[in-house]
Amino acid sequence: MNNIFVFCEIDEGKIADVSQELLTKGRSLANELKCNLEAIVIGSKLEGIESEIAPYGADTIFVADDKRLEFYLTLPFTTIIVDLFKKQQPQIALFGATSVGRDLGPRVSSALKSGLTADCTSLVIGNHEDKKEGKVYENLLYQIRPAFGGNIIATIINPDCRPQMATVREGVMKKEIINKNHKSKVVAIDVNKVVTDVDFAVEIIERHMEPRKIDIKKSQVIVSGGYGVGSRENFKLLYELAHVLGGEVGASRAAVDAGYVDHARQVGQTGVTVRPKLYIACGISGQVQHTAGMEESAMIISINTDPTAPITKIADYNITGDVSEVVPRLIEAYRKHSK
Repeated sequence: MNNIFVFCEIDEGKIADVSQELLTKGRSLANELKCNLEAIVIGSKLEGIESEIAPYGADTIFVADDKRLEFYLTLPFTTIIVDLFKKQQPQIALFGATSVGRDLGPRVSSALKSGLTADCTSLVIGNHEDKKEGKVYENLLYQIRPAFGGNIIATIINPDCRPQMATVREGVMKKEIINKNHKSKVVAIDVNKVVTDVDFAVEIIERHMEPRKIDIKKSQVIVSGGYGVGSRENFKLLYELAHVLGGEVGASRAAVDAGYVDHARQVGQTGVTVRPKLYIACGISGQVQHTAGMEESAMIISINTDPTAPITKIADYNITGDVSEVVPRLIEAYRKHSK
């Protein structure tokens, strides 16, 4: 049928944010390709789950509801999706780049011999001319992601195999309700007809999950520091500025590698992707590895001693100066004018 499919992951009983972000993007791609957007959700006690999916524009929602699927299991989840994709023949399939998506996506891709691009930061429809073979491929999915340690941006295409598959990290795409009253067709999957006892050979007896101690993804203000901040001690200024602004502290990979902050605060290709209303980059040069995780911020302010640093090209405002001198003045000014 050559439609677009989005795997909707369950996170603490609700559809994960990244899945709703992918539905929003999937709806846009489907409109461009003039095809339907389909969703698949797998789990237990899913009655009414379509209310969290339909507003994002899904035409059809395939639901596999079984008490044995309460927690993610590689084999049955893979079997269900592979069976569905063989029947529906989608042209594009999208998964969140979560622990589940990073396990499930490659297994589905391998079973279908379709290939997969991981950790995409952008998805675009385009054409490709193969001059060697004299062919023009139309309406391909351009799967765009940083590569070689974030030093280049790679555009990957898959002209010959279907579905074109990609994983996308949370926060990269915008989550937007298309129509809160949108009605989707709901199709129930008979799990017993698809999954065998062999798929359930592994049973989860008990699951323990550590709660996130630091979650900067939902903060609307992020004060982020790089190697140029100089030390863990100097990061205290950034914590103070973040506190007065009601935000959180982030960091570049270089700052994390230097031991200035914990990895949970790392923004970028190998950290988290954020899109706050305000992103203040302190002592960050702005390599692709970092900017891939924050370039969609509504406003970016750069504080750097180097006026030609790469980050100045994407920043809305640039302050040339030393972080240890500029940040205290920002704190003082904000406190003075916020009384």
